[in-house]
Amino acid sequence: MRVKGGVTGIKKRKKILKQTEGFRGRSKNARKLAMQALDRALAYNYRDRKALKRTMRRLWITRITAAARMRGLSYSRLMGAMKKADLHLNRKILADLAATQPAQFDQVLKSAGLSF
Repeated sequence: MRVKGGVTGIKKRKKILKQTEGFRGRSKNARKLAMQALDRALAYNYRDRKALKRTMRRLWITRITAAARMRGLSYSRLMGAMKKADLHLNRKILADLAATQPAQFDQVLKSAGLSF
């Protein structure tokens, strides 16, 4: 007996077309093109989730470096002193302090044993 798989096939196609809703051209409604476009989009999505983490870390380091340079320090000396003083602030928090609350950033530097 032949099985056509109508309901299952329709569900699969609808699932793909639902995911490609905002795409341009026929890649949003032609099944074969939609599958290809979706594969590519998911690959870019996976790649860029990793790249965003790297980009944000670079931004935080740049902000910390700028704040440290304004106080006559280098980034490496600042991070080394914090490690030696056993201060566990991540770069995200440190960059936020440096950009928005300079007085608290200075307190962190003093507690790390740095004079500027």
